[in-house]
Amino acid sequence: MRILLTTTSFQDTPGKHHEYLSSSGFEIVRARGPLTEQQMLDLVTKDGGFDGLLNGDDHITAKVIDAALPRLKVIAKYGIGLDSIDVKYATSKKIPVLFTPGVNHTTVAEHTFGLMVALAKKFWIHISSTKNGGWKRVTGTELAGKTLGVIGIGRIGKEVIKRARAFDMNVVGYDCYRDEEFFKQYDVKCLDSAEEVLKSADIISLHMALTPENRGFINRERLATMKKGAMIINTARGGLVVEQDVAEACKSGQLAGYAADVLEKEPMTQPHPFDGIDNIIITPHIGSRTFESVERQAMRAATNIVEYLKGGKDYVQANSF
Repeated sequence: MRILLTTTSFQDTPGKHHEYLSSSGFEIVRARGPLTEQQMLDLVTKDGGFDGLLNGDDHITAKVIDAALPRLKVIAKYGIGLDSIDVKYATSKKIPVLFTPGVNHTTVAEHTFGLMVALAKKFWIHISSTKNGGWKRVTGTELAGKTLGVIGIGRIGKEVIKRARAFDMNVVGYDCYRDEEFFKQYDVKCLDSAEEVLKSADIISLHMALTPENRGFINRERLATMKKGAMIINTARGGLVVEQDVAEACKSGQLAGYAADVLEKEPMTQPHPFDGIDNIIITPHIGSRTFESVERQAMRAATNIVEYLKGGKDYVQANSF
């Protein structure tokens, strides 16, 4: 059995997942993702191909899946976001797509709040100035008393809400599935649409899965409906926003700022619409990259692929057929 391992978080972070995968008896071939469709095609058609892919945010398209067949037996995502995988096509070919729910919600929620505090207190401006010999001081904003709007109230969204209540923030939110017990416990006002949340909140935190229907959800038209001087935090997917529109809103003052751990295209391309805009903070998709979270996520992903290929039952499948 041969496995292609492309996720860099898995490879770069020490932990028991390395020993577990090595002891599987499978041949492990390593590459550095995220990989483009062409890079994936080059790999899966070389040296006889692979029985399994243990991937991060590589582009696993219909072309890649076809090229990997008939040897390919399973795709195991390191993470929960499946937008870089053509799950529908994999399903049509009877290829299971495995994933790792429930392993990184704490870490991503912490990162969300780190970005929120950094944006509200204008950390980037202050850190950049001070480390370059300056003493520039810009007045920031308190989070206490502000209304946080959470769009997508799954595991991560719920953890963000718990922390927002500890910060004395008011919370409104939207999700197509309503956990009334949770909303009552944490005093969340659940609104009837994501658009209503945009209009109501001082700070928006995005926690939606990226779908064809919501790609570019944050655009010029919706930004215009928000409170002037609102902020947006995005630790979900870069494709949820139209980056040029967000850049213009930050420059005009319609948005007080935008902080994200994700981009439409990763790594960041140059030139980029966000270049030179001090009230935009970007981190390089490391919201779940902590020693604790990586080990949990990597062990789940490694267990998924090893168990499946060995005929076991301890794996979590995202698709069904």
